[in-house]
Amino acid sequence: GKENVDSRHSWGRGAETTRFHTVNVAQPVRFSRKCPTGWHHYEGTASCYRVYLNGENYWDAVQTCQRVNASLATFTADQELSFILAQEWSLEEKAFEEEDQRRFWVGYQYVITNRNHSLEGHWEVAYKGSPEVFLPPVPKFGIPMSEKENVFCAQFQYYTSPPLRRHGLHSWYAENCYEKSSFLCKRSQTCVDIKDNIVDEGYYFTPKGNDPCLSCTCHNGEPEMCVAALCERPQGCQQYRKDPKECCKFTCLDP
Repeated sequence: GKENVDSRHSWGRGAETTRFHTVNVAQPVRFSRKCPTGWHHYEGTASCYRVYLNGENYWDAVQTCQRVNASLATFTADQELSFILAQEWSLEEKAFEEEDQRRFWVGYQYVITNRNHSLEGHWEVAYKGSPEVFLPPVPKFGIPMSEKENVFCAQFQYYTSPPLRRHGLHSWYAENCYEKSSFLCKRSQTCVDIKDNIVDEGYYFTPKGNDPCLSCTCHNGEPEMCVAALCERPQGCQQYRKDPKECCKFTCLDP
C-alpha cells in the first residue's frame, strides 16, 4: 500500500467544515514469483526449478527431489531449455563439477536395444504418468559402459560461459546411473507466503510482495480473492517505519 495522508475540506450546512482523513490508500499489488527461495520460476510451464550442485547418484537424486515435492526435470519444448540455459545455476552453491561446464541428472533413461556395432537404443521418460514431454536427441556416452548394463540415465550438459549458453549450446549424455552428478529438480508452482512458507491449496495466506496486510486464498499457485486491512498511522509519532512483514506494526523514529 501507499501512504497518503490527505486533508480535504468541504462545506456542509451552516458553513461547518468537515475533515476527511484518508489513510494508506490501497494500490495495485504485483505479487512476486510462486516459488520457494532458491527456486527459479518459468511462466511458460508454471513450474519451479532448482539445481542441486552437490553430487549424488541418479537414485539418490530422485529421492532428494521427491522430498521437496518435485521430480527430476523433464522438458516440454525448446523454450523451456532456453530458460534453463539462461539461469546462473553455478552461483547458488558450491559446485561438485568443473568450473566450465555442469552436467545435471534429468528425468530420462536411455534403454539399449542393440549392442552389435554400436549402442542403439531409445530414450524413455523415467516416471510413468509424466505429461507430454520432449525426448532428447541421440546421446553421447560417458565413461566406458559395462556389457551388463542396458539402462543408462540422462545428463543434461550446461556450459557456465554466458556466450556459449546464449547460442543455445548444450549436450545430452547417457551415463552410468551410479555415477555422482549435480541434478535438476522441477515442481509445479505453488503459493508462497510473505515469510517464505509453502501454502496448501484453499488456505488463506499473505503473499510475498509489498503489502503485509493482504489476506488471499491460494488457488492453483495464485493468490485469489484478496482482502486488505487498512492501518491508521501511529498516534503521536511524526516519523515512523512500517514493518515489511507484519501488518499494522510500526517503529517510531522520533527522537
